Formats: sequence, C-alpha cells, structure tokens
Amino acid sequence: MLGAISQVLEIMVALALAPLLVGWVNQWRAWLQNRSAPGVLQPYRVLHKLFMKDVVMAENASPLFRAAPYVVFGCMTLACAIIPTLSTDLPLSPAADAIALVGLFALARVFISLAGMDVGTAFGSMGARREMLIGFLAEPALLMVLFTAALISHSTSLTTIVDTLAHRELAIYPSLAFAGVAFTIVSLAENARVPVDNPATHLELTMVHEAMILEYSGRHLALMEWAAALKLFAYSCAGLALFFPWGVAQADAPLALLLAAPILVVKLALGGVALAVLETLSAKMRIFRVPEFLATAFLLAVIAMLVNILLGA
Repeated sequence: MLGAISQVLEIMVALALAPLLVGWVNQWRAWLQNRSAPGVLQPYRVLHKLFMKDVVMAENASPLFRAAPYVVFGCMTLACAIIPTLSTDLPLSPAADAIALVGLFALARVFISLAGMDVGTAFGSMGARREMLIGFLAEPALLMVLFTAALISHSTSLTTIVDTLAHRELAIYPSLAFAGVAFTIVSLAENARVPVDNPATHLELTMVHEAMILEYSGRHLALMEWAAALKLFAYSCAGLALFFPWGVAQADAPLALLLAAPILVVKLALGGVALAVLETLSAKMRIFRVPEFLATAFLLAVIAMLVNILLGA
C-alpha cells in the first residue's frame, strides 16, 4: 500500500511542479538579464488558456498528428513516475530501469518528430530533422552516464542506483564528476535550452522544439507544452537522483517520505537557479556545432565509465 501511495504521489508532484519549475527558471533568467520577469505561475495561466481554446487543425493532418500530444504527454508522465524523486519504494521499478527511461524519451521524440513532418510545413520538417539529429547524438551519451551509475550499483534499476549512491561515503568520485558534466550537456540539448536552442524565441534559423509544434493549438498545444515541462522536470530529477540522491526516502522508511517533498522542492529550486545562470552565461551556438557539443558529452561519459572500471572510483 505504501508503495502505491509513493507512486501516485510522485506522479501528482511531477504534474503539479513541472510548470512551476519552468516558471521559476524563466523568472530567474529574466532577472539575471535585467528584464522584467513574468510571474512564476505564468505557465499555469498559459496551460489554462490553451485548454480553454478550440483546436484548429490542418485539413491534411493524419490521426498520428492528433494522437502525438497524448503519446508524448504519456511518455513524459511515465518517465517522471519511474525516476525515484520522493521514494525508492515504487511498484514500477521492477519493470522499468535506466534503459527503459531512455526508451521513453526516444519514443516521445519519434512521435513529436513524425507529428512535425505530418502536415508538411517547412518549419515542422526542419525541426524534426534537427530533433532527430540531437537525439541520435544525445541518447548514447545519456546511456553511458546511466551505465556509469549502474556499474557502481551493479544494477540498471533506477531505485537500486539511487539507494546505493545515497548510502556511499561523502566523497568526490572522478567517474561521477565526468558523468555529471556529460549529463548536464545532454540535459541542455534534450530540453532545447541554451546553447543548443532558445525556447524563448521563434527564429527560423535557431528553433528546434518550437518548430515541431507550430501547427498545434488548443488542448493539443497545452499537452505539448506540459510534456516539455515534464521532460525538464524528469531530467532535473534524474540528475538530482544520480548526483545528489540525499533526501529520497527508502522503502523501509515511510516517515522519511514526509521530508522528501520539501527537500525535493529545495533541490529543484537551486537547480533551476543554476540552469538560469548557465543559460545567461552561455551564447546560442550554431546548429552545425551541436554535434561537436554532444560528442564532447559522449566522450566524457565514456571516460567516466573507463575511470570507474580501471580505478573503481
């Protein structure tokens, strides 16, 4: 019963806090750039407005175009459900491991890319090609990062990885340091953040994610925006679970679940500020430099695995 409660609570927390995290990052980014900052609750207002609007769809849109928002939203919700953010006592953990997490991200990418090309617009096709290029380079790096953590815990189960890392001695492990840098690079690319993409603009030469959802409106666009927020939340929680796992309740410590939620909020708040600072200090790179950027992440992730295998640290 406690595991089911933890599972449902994780899903509810993800759905509720994902837009808030986006609003928090946007607010700090505006402050750091000396601009007037939108309210931290602005993403909720945008979602409410979009859900109230009617759906306008192209005449040649296929059923895949209509189903893609629901599939992408479902994949991101399930990804947030299998990442141990509040507790390691999750009923879904035996059926979902690190490889399944990457598979969920890949499935969502395939559907949003196909939806971007479905109507036949130039922007949608351009964004889909760029999205698949980024995914082709980012997924191997993400797998290497997760495999590094799996070597430490001798398991690909996310709950086992978090439980093992949370009870290790407080020290700087070279393998996790390399993996942390690689994970940061992959997170920026996968979530269409600066320097890979700028979510605040719609410039045709720079946009990736926004280009694929330009034809959506109403509740479909709301689900896409919510799914993007859930993806940022999932990557943030995955990074916290791998590199800052303290505060996650164990399966045999139900009272710790009460403290896990405020600890998670504090860690996400600090991570959101760090993301805003990183985006402010970075410049948007040319799309042709992205492969080099992600190749660096893959190289660092491979070095992390080799350090762990050779040095055991």
